[in-house]
Amino acid sequence: MNVAFIGMGTMGAAMALNILKAGHPVTVHNRSREREEPVARAGARRAVSPKEAAREADIVITCVSDTPDVEAVVLGENGIIQGAKAGAIVVDMSTISPSATRRMAGRLAEKGIRMLDAPVSGGSEGAQKGTLTIMVGGEAEAVAQAMPVLSAMGKSITHVGPCGAGQLTKAINQVIISGVYLAVAEGMALGLKAGMDMEKVVQALAGGAAGSWVLNYRAANMIKNEYPLGFRVRLHRKDLAIAMEAARELGVFLPATALVEQIENGLISQGYGDEDVSAVARMIRNHSGMK
Repeated sequence: MNVAFIGMGTMGAAMALNILKAGHPVTVHNRSREREEPVARAGARRAVSPKEAAREADIVITCVSDTPDVEAVVLGENGIIQGAKAGAIVVDMSTISPSATRRMAGRLAEKGIRMLDAPVSGGSEGAQKGTLTIMVGGEAEAVAQAMPVLSAMGKSITHVGPCGAGQLTKAINQVIISGVYLAVAEGMALGLKAGMDMEKVVQALAGGAAGSWVLNYRAANMIKNEYPLGFRVRLHRKDLAIAMEAARELGVFLPATALVEQIENGLISQGYGDEDVSAVARMIRNHSGMK
């Protein structure tokens, strides 16, 4: 199956490499062209635009930062819609607005191009290992057709409903994990201030009801007060804005999410926007008198 992949960021490049490893021919494009080079060295073809990348593709994947970026890649002057053939499937694996997703799907459908929204969870580690959780919205037939490619990138792939449902599921995911990040940060600060052996504390907690992915993979960052990149604070803040917009539309009260959103605003204003989301612990540590 011929695949085009647009977006060679922290997640996208690793995802494209896994598709190559699964035996699918891949054409890549990125706005900053030098980011295409590592995937090209592994065997991918390079394209000068999304339009060119999509021309021969059965599946066109997008993985870029925000709603306007996806709209430009999909619907722009040199966008996918200008090059993709009828019957192709556009799979957007970015995290963007559900309503914008539905609008783009409508425009693509006019050209006989189907669209799936398939945002992911699992961070850069999951992208590298091919173990991402993928939440898919769209027509069941298109999901089935795209499954061999999705399976190269993810371990848990769930068709959650019609177009837009994948993005709304991802918004729910970001709401839930934002609270978990904050709670783990609070717990780590409490133990550190008490002088406890936090490696043993985390080991004890991991086997019980407090166990979580965040505890297992990000508590160490919070203990060391070091936040190497997994998923950027500024991108998570963008995701929370999408969730809060959906909550306002639906009349849902999200107080914990609103708090984390404000914490992340503060981190971004202090220059920490490109650190991992676990940097929410900085605020807890600062207000707890910890270096």
